Amino acid sequence: MVALYKTVPTRLLSRAWGRLNQVELPHWLRRPIYSLYIWTFGVNMKEAAVEDLHHYRNLSEFFRRKLKPQARPVCGLHSVPALSWSFQISPSDGKILNFGQVKNCEVEQVKGVTYSLESFLGPRTSAEDLPFSPATSCSSFRSQLVTREGNELYHCVIYLAPGDYHCFHSPTDWTISHRRHFPGSLMSVNPGMARWIKELFCHNERVVLTGDWKHGFFSLTAVGATNVGSIRIYFDRDLHTNSPRYSKGSYNDFSFVTHTNKEGIPMRKGEHLGEFNLGSTIVLIFEAPKDFNFQLKAGQKIRFGEALGSL
Repeated sequence: MVALYKTVPTRLLSRAWGRLNQVELPHWLRRPIYSLYIWTFGVNMKEAAVEDLHHYRNLSEFFRRKLKPQARPVCGLHSVPALSWSFQISPSDGKILNFGQVKNCEVEQVKGVTYSLESFLGPRTSAEDLPFSPATSCSSFRSQLVTREGNELYHCVIYLAPGDYHCFHSPTDWTISHRRHFPGSLMSVNPGMARWIKELFCHNERVVLTGDWKHGFFSLTAVGATNVGSIRIYFDRDLHTNSPRYSKGSYNDFSFVTHTNKEGIPMRKGEHLGEFNLGSTIVLIFEAPKDFNFQLKAGQKIRFGEALGSL
């Protein structure tokens, strides 16, 4: 069954769905179409910056609706700088699938189903955008990520359902130096499918943003899914997802470090970072001291701005 599902042309279907989403709906049809979607997926339109359903010309605009300014207060935003730098928030609405320390370079996509950290992130790159030699062991790859003595490697997986708010934000204060785009498949990433297909997140299209926060390496990966061929990073105009052709296992790199910008792209906690169409998954992988503490429970619902963890 898994092999059969992998033959389904999910990328083609996603592009077709994307075009359908862009079709402008007649004014009289908008309310019944959006009301059905709201009822089906439990959307809370009271939080939307524009509650009037007639305002949204097509499904794509409705999926990417913005929230009222105070709908998602950012936890710890006004704390003193020393505390703010050691505090992380959820970058999006969603469901916590998994979190914790990375063990043996394997990351859990759901409980009991793992994938390779190196397959997911690809070979580590330097600030000059030159690839390191492929890691010959788990410890050598881990040592390329964990750069400070006494630190551990952590991960957190957040699943965005179709009814969730579809924008994602910076989970902490950090600097983004590099983007890696894996074209990949566009299979469903709902938790049921994640239990069924091993290394699902390594097969799917994804955009890996890497850089540094106060405690070392930090990465945020936006994973695409069926009908989510569009992953947009606001400051990255060169990124184009769900292209018609790609080579299996290929990826392309882009460095934000230049001669005029030697640091990269600085992001503040809570700042707008990007958006999906429909729903998908965000994976955080980062290093931190051993006393980093997640304030989460597996399976819990979380909203953008709520606490993920701190020191």
